[in-house]
Amino acid sequence: MTRVAIVGAHGKVAQQLMRLLYDRGDEFVGVVRNEDHGEDVFRLGGEGALVDIESASAEQLAIPFAGCDVVVFSAGAGPGSGVERKRTVDYAGSVKSVQAAIIAGARRFIQVSAWGVDNPVAQDADEQWAAYVAAKRDADAVLRQSGLDWTILRPGALTYEDGTGRILLGTTVPRGSIPREDVAALIVACIDEPRSIGRQWEVISGDTPIAEAVRGA
Repeated sequence: MTRVAIVGAHGKVAQQLMRLLYDRGDEFVGVVRNEDHGEDVFRLGGEGALVDIESASAEQLAIPFAGCDVVVFSAGAGPGSGVERKRTVDYAGSVKSVQAAIIAGARRFIQVSAWGVDNPVAQDADEQWAAYVAAKRDADAVLRQSGLDWTILRPGALTYEDGTGRILLGTTVPRGSIPREDVAALIVACIDEPRSIGRQWEVISGDTPIAEAVRGA
C-alpha cells in the first residue's frame, strides 16, 4: 500500500487520480484550500487536508505530507486567475511543496507541468499565458535541483474525453491533447516504476500502453 499526498486535489486530474488510487487500495491525502473540497476528497475515499498553499508555510504544508511515500503536485491557479496568481500558485506553490516534502521526508515527488514550457513564448502572446509558461518552467527547474526523487510530466492540452490507456511519451513530443484520465493513469504508472525517477517527459495521446511507455521511455 502506498500513501500519496496530492496538492491541488480538487483539480480534474487529481480527481481522476484519487479514483485510481482508491481502486488500487492505496491511501491518499488531498490538500485543498476550501473545506467543501475536503469533503469531496473524503467521498472519494481519502483524507482531506485544509491548507492554502499560497499563504501557508512550508512547515505547515509538511504536516499532511508526514508519512506519505509520494507527493503529487497537480495544482494550478486556473484560467482567468491573473498573472500574479500564476506565480503564487503554479510556481511558488510547487516550490513550497518541494520544501515541505523535504521537511516531511517524502522523497518521491511527481509534478504535473505542461507541454512546451521550455519553448520561447511569442512576443505577442497573452500576458497570462506567458506568466503560466514561466511559472511552470521555473517550478520544474527548482524541482530538478531539489535532490528529491522527482518525475516531471508535461501533458498536452487536457480534455474531458474518456481515457484510452495509450499515450505518446518522450523528452519532446508534437503538440497534441490527452484526456485527464490518462494523465492520472500515467502518474500511477510512474509511482510504480522506479525508472521514471529523474525523468522529464512530454505526453499526448498515442498508441503505446501507458505502463509500457513508461518502462520504455
